[in-house]
Amino acid sequence: MSSPSESAPRTVSLVTLGCARNEVDSEELAARLTASGWDLTSSDDASVVLVNTCGFIQAAKQESIDELLIAAESGAKVAAVGCLAERYGAELAGELPEAQVLSFDDYGNIGARLDDVLAGRRRPAHTARDRRTLLPISPTERQAPAPASPQAAPWVGPGGGVFRRRLSGGVVAPLKIASGCDRRCSFCAIPSFRGAFVSRRPPEILAEARWLADNGVRELVLVSENSTSYGKDLGNLRLLEEVLPDLAATPGIERVRISYLQPAELRPGLIEVIASTPGVAPYFDLSFQHASGRVLRAMRRFGDRERFLTLLDQIREKSPQAGVRSNFIVGFPGETAADLAELELFLSDAGLDAIGIFGYSDEDGTEAASLPDKLDGAEIARRVEEVAALADELMSQRADSRLGETIDVLIEEETDDGRYEGRAAHQAPEVDGVTTITSTGTGTGASPGTSPGRFAAGDMVRAVVTGSDGVDLIAGVNLR
Repeated sequence: MSSPSESAPRTVSLVTLGCARNEVDSEELAARLTASGWDLTSSDDASVVLVNTCGFIQAAKQESIDELLIAAESGAKVAAVGCLAERYGAELAGELPEAQVLSFDDYGNIGARLDDVLAGRRRPAHTARDRRTLLPISPTERQAPAPASPQAAPWVGPGGGVFRRRLSGGVVAPLKIASGCDRRCSFCAIPSFRGAFVSRRPPEILAEARWLADNGVRELVLVSENSTSYGKDLGNLRLLEEVLPDLAATPGIERVRISYLQPAELRPGLIEVIASTPGVAPYFDLSFQHASGRVLRAMRRFGDRERFLTLLDQIREKSPQAGVRSNFIVGFPGETAADLAELELFLSDAGLDAIGIFGYSDEDGTEAASLPDKLDGAEIARRVEEVAALADELMSQRADSRLGETIDVLIEEETDDGRYEGRAAHQAPEVDGVTTITSTGTGTGASPGTSPGRFAAGDMVRAVVTGSDGVDLIAGVNLR
């Protein structure tokens, strides 16, 4: 007679936390699970809950732990994958006996791993290690087949098709172009558990882009840990400039957006391609992190206020309406009042569309965790509140400055009041604002095939900005 675990249905609920890169990983895991006979479900009665965790900052770690505990309370078997699981391995397993902890190296056999979870066969969790040591130091030596980098490319299933099962739907989807990072920012632990930088080859990326387009996607958001490094391990630092136009020409794709650009690596040629290629959003997601040269050097990063403003001038010379977003860390060890004033002055002059402000916190294994002159937690919180308030005001002013601009909005949904919500070229999904479309008159004002006066998800609509609400825009379309 079979035990309850042996007779339990092979159903799994997949919970994704963290960034768009994790979203892609989850969709690849979903495809592998489906191919190995598991049924995906969003219901509360799944036999196994698989939590794709985030391990970026303390708040994200806590959210991942909370989600694992909630899953365990449901009575289901629980497994943890993703960055938190990879980063802490056996340590996490010891603190959370409710969950089996799996490594990136388990992704290739995820169906079998969940069979073990369902049957109650507990496998020893991996011992965390620095994944940068698993590949050669020289980037050009990393492209030989290497089982140590399972995150570098998607799973290609039987018949050669791209196997990635979409979990969220919608007309916008992330597309991973690389994995890992070679930078050594003193505050960041990501390279140690994501590994060294590895680019995906252009044919793989283009094949996945076509697959996404065939599955209803109209905007591709290119993601990686550092998109400006793309191609260096393939011997071509200009490869991104070559791939972007090909991606934009994919049938069915209306827009391509690239994220995670490092200012120190942003070449004039790449600025030109992003700013001027039809179908590529003139959108610059720049990882500034601060504007004080002294703090940036302590962060092991490039730049200062003057250099960053010069870079923004170069971008806007090519595309005056270009969208720019960035994140900043406040309260880094040794940050003085003068450093904070330098950051605030930069923000006041930069005209950024979207600004993220984060308080510094120590990350295990990073150089910054051992730096002297740590700020008190209350002082960090005060500084975050001060700079965030300034950022909110500046983002509202930037949105106001777009009044009268003509923008192209990708429609994502119709609202309850009969209007349409979407995003302009300067608005990335989830992290930036949205544009609400109002329409007047009759005729066709959207993509070919759209009914007069009506839009559908995936239509690209040309509109004029008529108002703003914080970072969000209101735009009108004259249909005639």
